[in-house]
Amino acid sequence: MTTTDSAHPAGPATGRRTDPEPPPPGGVLWTVAGDVRALLMLPAAFTLQVAHPAIGAGVDQYSVFRTDPWGRGERSLRSVQLWVYGGEKAAEEGRRVRRLHKEIQGTDTRGRRYHSLDPACYSWVHATGFPVYLYAGRYLLRRFTPAQERQLYREWLQVGRILGIHDRDMPQSIEEYWTYWGRMLAEEIEPTKVARELIATDVPLPRPETGSRAVRLLLRLTWPALRTAFLHLRAFVTVGYMPPEARAALGLEWSPAQERRLRRFSTALRLLVPLLPERLRYLPIARAARARWRAAAR
Repeated sequence: MTTTDSAHPAGPATGRRTDPEPPPPGGVLWTVAGDVRALLMLPAAFTLQVAHPAIGAGVDQYSVFRTDPWGRGERSLRSVQLWVYGGEKAAEEGRRVRRLHKEIQGTDTRGRRYHSLDPACYSWVHATGFPVYLYAGRYLLRRFTPAQERQLYREWLQVGRILGIHDRDMPQSIEEYWTYWGRMLAEEIEPTKVARELIATDVPLPRPETGSRAVRLLLRLTWPALRTAFLHLRAFVTVGYMPPEARAALGLEWSPAQERRLRRFSTALRLLVPLLPERLRYLPIARAARARWRAAAR
């Protein structure tokens, strides 16, 4: 797709709108988004999303993240995976996400009226993924070359089109993106109520209601300790894998000792995960897409 005005351009012969294409198989995003280590990157992006005054207000009012955090997280992860690896299903998932947000509106934390599909809000949700993949990837995967950074951004723009965002509402080059990023951190992003909750270690967290009867019993018995450990790990990776300038915008502290711990933790994962078999290294939707891609190539 080459249009700069619509995420769904008209076809040349029929005048019908065609779906935007998802990121290409084998691209930079394919190597990042489906890797199990991406699970550690997503909390930083989600926290940056809700640090926007309007998005934080919408999530506070409409989301079930407090009452059903595990289900909410699973649905969000599946959606992100479909945007990248869904093939023909990617655009339909993008449309489903837009339908879900159609009625979300209200007043943000600064007293301004908002609608969740306003480009100023909706584009920020998309925009947070790129810098987190880039920054956290340096720890967990590898440092990307300048050419790979540009390719990753081009592929992330394709995800934006999948979500129904017009090109005119997204920075079209990496240089434009960093200008936009700096402005958003300086003028819009703040430690909203929801953002603070996502990095707190003393908030209520219902235990997962999943698995066999034996698993649910084990969770019931061990949940107080597991809950504490999980909340501390979530806070650690959320702040640690957040770009430093974003941490500063939210007033988050990060000590040299924490940085050393993050580097040790990340190095262990960077060395261990590539040794795992594919069924353990990649998330299910990504793994299935990779298998189809290899089969088609053969």
